[in-house]
Amino acid sequence: MALHAPVLAPRDPLAPQPGGIGRYGAPAGPRPGLPLGADSSGRDVLSRLVFGARLSLMVGVGAVALAVAAGLAVGVTAGYFSGHVDGALMRLTDVVMAFPAILLALALAAVLPQRSVLTLVLVIGSINWAPAARVFRSETLSLAGRQYVEASRVLGASHARIIAHHILPHLAPTVLVVASLGAANTILLDAGLAFLGIGIPPPAPTWGSMLQEARTWYAVAPWLVFWPGLAVFLTVASFNLIAFDLRRGTASRG
Repeated sequence: MALHAPVLAPRDPLAPQPGGIGRYGAPAGPRPGLPLGADSSGRDVLSRLVFGARLSLMVGVGAVALAVAAGLAVGVTAGYFSGHVDGALMRLTDVVMAFPAILLALALAAVLPQRSVLTLVLVIGSINWAPAARVFRSETLSLAGRQYVEASRVLGASHARIIAHHILPHLAPTVLVVASLGAANTILLDAGLAFLGIGIPPPAPTWGSMLQEARTWYAVAPWLVFWPGLAVFLTVASFNLIAFDLRRGTASRG
């Protein structure tokens, strides 16, 4: 749906539609031509939902890619070299994890001058790397003690070669699981930031901004809350189910 939004969306998501505002100024409910109703500005909810998938998934997938890359670098470095390097990196990780994610995101978003997809990717990715780093560190500690790693070290292989050929390939299943779980968390965090008014500026449609705009009208126009909320729920549940299946497959192979 996100990839083919221009084809699937029946109308312009930014343009008010005829009949989109009711007689008393309230959003129009579902009707022919507006199957999911209209929002407070008379725009088609279905079209905004379809285009919102594109922006929400861009932020979610981009942020989790950044978080996994940073977490992998920190976790593998800490687990492989251990000692003082491990201690320093893990204390940094503890500091990041000590603060609520939403609080850190609000602080970073306030510092950055402009809100955009790239800004949100940087904000969310710079927060969510810490849990991934701890997972990768634990896996790396186990792999670094294997006999084939010790044999490569005795034969004179460099640290970079050992990490590239004997550590990272064995971390691939874990990376997939962490990325799937992280995508679910980043989409929730993106929706929360947009609900608090820190997301992509209007009128760009995102699921979080649709929920934020629906606060005033939820009592008389419940569809404004239901449809974007359902989209977030289904997407997060899908990523969690993918992660569960990947983890089960990894466990069965092990």
